[in-house]
Amino acid sequence: MISEFIYKYYIDPVRYGESYNVVETLTYAIILIICVYLLYRWMSKSTWLSDIGLSIDGSFVLATLPYVIFGGVLRVIQDTGMITGDLQFLIVTPPIYFVLFLFTIGMIFLARYLKIQGLIKNFYAFYAGAGCMAVLIVILILAAWGITHTRIDLFVLCIIPLMAITATLALWAFIRYVLKWTYVNDPLYLVLIFGHMLDASATSYGIDFHPAVHYIEQHVVGSSLINMTGTAFVMFPLKLVVLFPAIYIMQLYRKEANPAFWHLVLLAMIVVGFAPGIRDLTRMVLYV
Repeated sequence: MISEFIYKYYIDPVRYGESYNVVETLTYAIILIICVYLLYRWMSKSTWLSDIGLSIDGSFVLATLPYVIFGGVLRVIQDTGMITGDLQFLIVTPPIYFVLFLFTIGMIFLARYLKIQGLIKNFYAFYAGAGCMAVLIVILILAAWGITHTRIDLFVLCIIPLMAITATLALWAFIRYVLKWTYVNDPLYLVLIFGHMLDASATSYGIDFHPAVHYIEQHVVGSSLINMTGTAFVMFPLKLVVLFPAIYIMQLYRKEANPAFWHLVLLAMIVVGFAPGIRDLTRMVLYV
């Protein structure tokens, strides 16, 4: 009975590419919260970053963004079908999060080691640069596959980011000048907003306007709202319902909370919007 439950709600949805179910969604949300807390506890008690004068702060979050993008494009490798066999399931949700975590931690340890040995001067430059290099490698692989197997739609590559930028600017202006939340000028909040607007833009364009491929929303809440309203553009108000209180609460507790924990929570919020947005954008450009 337990094995049937596990296969029904966890293994089969991954194996057959089905939409997320409620049980699966709640489980992964709980795992994410636990992982963020455990990571915070580990980093707060360890001196492995503080001994080179570094901490989990805004600079660290921004330097980690290439790894978020890397996760998004790496996920598309599985979408293309270029990898067959059980190995492909390492780069689907949720296993890909553990793969990315190990890769990111590995790069942090490597950057720390090189810094201690005096082989590099700037930890963040090497750490972010390694992430950018990983992104470039995967993008080149996907571009080569797209040229030989499907196509690369430059219009889609431009229109979805343009939608995201426009939505980000409009939302920023409303928060900054109507709500008078001046702290929204913080680059971390801008990245958070853009990541979720990119996710909403990719979903909206892909489902309502993509010229060749029929895409679906895999998440429970999003798919339900799309079915109710008949349009994927409902993702924008859904994102607003989440972002407004999220930004307000994060700022409310910014001074009181442990800085490392606060930044890790914000990074997790960025990941759950930015990474799916990058994945969906890349899929739609490649028609997969």
